[in-house]
Amino acid sequence: MRPNFMNGTLGFGGAMLLSLALAACGGDDQQNAQQGGGQQQKPPTKAEVMKVEAHDVSLSKEYPAQIRSNREVTVMGRVEGILEARHYREGSMVEKGDKLFTIEQAPYEATVAQNRADVQSAQAEVYRAQRDAERYQRLYNQNSVSQQQRDQAQADLRTAQAAQAQAQAALDSAQIDLSYTQVNAPVSGMISLSEVNVGNLVQPPQELATITPLNPIEVRFSLPADDAFSLRHQRQQGNAEQADVAVLTAPGTESASHEALQLRGKLDFLGSRVDESTSTVQAEAVFQNDDQLFLPGQFVRVKLPNVMRYDVYAVPAIAVTEGLKGPQVFVVNGEGKAESRFVSLGEIAGDWQIITEGLNPGDRVVVSGIGSVSAGDEIDAQAFNGQVPQPQNNAGENPSQEADAQGGEGVEGAHLDAQEAKDGQNGAN
Repeated sequence: MRPNFMNGTLGFGGAMLLSLALAACGGDDQQNAQQGGGQQQKPPTKAEVMKVEAHDVSLSKEYPAQIRSNREVTVMGRVEGILEARHYREGSMVEKGDKLFTIEQAPYEATVAQNRADVQSAQAEVYRAQRDAERYQRLYNQNSVSQQQRDQAQADLRTAQAAQAQAQAALDSAQIDLSYTQVNAPVSGMISLSEVNVGNLVQPPQELATITPLNPIEVRFSLPADDAFSLRHQRQQGNAEQADVAVLTAPGTESASHEALQLRGKLDFLGSRVDESTSTVQAEAVFQNDDQLFLPGQFVRVKLPNVMRYDVYAVPAIAVTEGLKGPQVFVVNGEGKAESRFVSLGEIAGDWQIITEGLNPGDRVVVSGIGSVSAGDEIDAQAFNGQVPQPQNNAGENPSQEADAQGGEGVEGAHLDAQEAKDGQNGAN
């Protein structure tokens, strides 16, 4: 029987192919093992960490307001007559006591003269009655006249004296009316346009002009009840000078180039009751307006730079990012790794953010390098130096969203490159 070389050859060839296949598989496993062994673990992320503690925080609060002048005066015409003259330039500054208007004086001068004559006549009658009373008193003492005659002389004297007093009162009233024909400035300030033209009849009470004192000026505004409570508490603690600081700014002049348009003043009045409909408290601040740039009726903003919040938790605003469920911070846990903590935000105090819920005393919050920190990262904690770092490009944004927005194409390209490398390796195999 002839040996089957064909079968033997096929068997040997099959064995060779099997050996090559096993060797190739073993090579892939070895290569994968080498690659796996060569990967390095991500090093700890270096970041500054602060310990959460309760502090008193100073806030800078602004409120809409309107300028007033509590000493503004409306000049009224108090006697009837023709307006003969105006002695000021409209829109100018006048001083207290300056002559403003003259109303025709002749009728009132005549009345004064008549009443003065009446006074003189009454004085003469008093003189006569006085002499008669003295004469009758002497005669009565000599039993030359009756008591009735003496009493009548004394009564005539009292009647004459009353008539003199009445005439004097009429003279005083006439002189007052005459003085009203000369209208003077009751206060110092800027005077308005005249409401009555020269030559027109003035009929009291009639408005002639308005004088508005411009220095100082008063500003009234409303502030929330919480802010009013804080200011009262500061005053009770002996910090009234700091609590009462106020800054006045006109809308549109907040830039640094308009610092001259800001006035520093004092909180002069803080209301004693809360408005039930608005939950606000009335307040008033006083400002020296030496340059007279601000005018009553103008809408402005009042800043109180030292409104305190007591025993609150605050972190640098840069530490707060926006997570999928809302604002969050990264807290270093007991294992030294970062974990996200959702928080409730309060007011902003400059570069600091007040946290109302979500943090506990002793929590360690990451306050720098927020854009390079992810949940689960090991943190190389550095001591916080107390200075708030400058905001990064991704400050206040979700790092995952930042990566998607800025590196979405890079991430997709990385997946494509990995897929191509895999396909190339399979092709080589």
